[in-house]
Amino acid sequence: QTQLVESGGGLVQSGGSLRLSCAASGLILDHYAIGWFRQAPGKEREGVGCISRSGDYTKYVDAVKGRFTISKDNAKNTVYLQMNSLEPGDTAVYYCAADLIHFPATQTLCIMDREDIYDYWGQGAQVTVIS
Repeated sequence: QTQLVESGGGLVQSGGSLRLSCAASGLILDHYAIGWFRQAPGKEREGVGCISRSGDYTKYVDAVKGRFTISKDNAKNTVYLQMNSLEPGDTAVYYCAADLIHFPATQTLCIMDREDIYDYWGQGAQVTVIS
């Protein structure tokens, strides 16, 4: 069964840190770019950041730049979202998604503002930041 499973969410005080994991089964993350998305209550889902198939290119939405870091561990078939200096505005359900990369020319790229290109999605992890 092909699936992505997020873990590591929870309740944290403002200024704290959490690390979300996105573990894959039934697919090899080395073949995929990975995006992280979030959906806050009453809002549309938005892209937070992404990491290329090669793992050496990342991109982030302005609101999290300098606070969030995406990394990839191919040996563990897992991608991480390290979130530091969390703010109440970061409260949301966080999703990881996998985009199969077919062409070598695109393995150093990733896209975080188009959900339709992603092939697989996790079930989501709740992150709640209290002030």
